[in-house]
Amino acid sequence: SARVSSGPWLSLSFKKLIDECYKKLDEVYIKDKTNAWNSDLIETLELQNLLTNAVPTMHGAENRKESRGAHARDDFKERNDVDWMKHTISHLDVNTGKVELSLRPVHFETLDDDFKPIPPAKRVY
Repeated sequence: SARVSSGPWLSLSFKKLIDECYKKLDEVYIKDKTNAWNSDLIETLELQNLLTNAVPTMHGAENRKESRGAHARDDFKERNDVDWMKHTISHLDVNTGKVELSLRPVHFETLDDDFKPIPPAKRVY
């Protein structure tokens, strides 16, 4: 399902909330210290994994000023190939929670002649 959001809420609320959750990850305590079938440990590792992926995803979503595929925004309803035909690269500093974003161009060529490139097109259902 698509996530629809708008700029002010995305910037002020969701991104701030996910950053605060990540900062509190150090406060998670694993009560069960056993080595076998330790569901506390597994759930903590799953939480860490989810937050480690959610933080850069939220920052990248806030940075991308368009709607494209499942990334839908109320404040930017159309895709913008002129400004946003690029990949967002994110790096999360796991110690500080700081996210650095960079962009790289989309490659439109295939690696060999066996497959022809498919030109970009708007998803229409």
